[in-house]
Amino acid sequence: MLTSIPSVPFLEALLLMRADPDQAWRRDTLARRLYVREKTAEDLLADLCTARIAEPWPAPDADAYRYAPADEGLRDRIDRLADLYATNLVEVTHLIHSSLDRKAQQFADAFKWRKDS
Repeated sequence: MLTSIPSVPFLEALLLMRADPDQAWRRDTLARRLYVREKTAEDLLADLCTARIAEPWPAPDADAYRYAPADEGLRDRIDRLADLYATNLVEVTHLIHSSLDRKAQQFADAFKWRKDS
């Protein structure tokens, strides 16, 4: 599961929503809690929906989202991840950052000039 966490802010948003599943999470609320821009919070909410971890809050509060893992297996993995993060914060964040560093390096490597090209 850690390899599919795209960023620390994504993980923090996920854990905030998990901690208060009955709250209607709006981009401005999430932005304040994570100390990020509202656009970043909006993107995080969209990414959480794409990952099937959150869903739009039922009408009439259409600008809000709630924690809603798609199935019990996903909910269980998120619970284990929350426990792991609580006891190994530094290691988990390093793992997420190292994954991002590898992806960035792979992208950069795609543009290297090869001697045989």
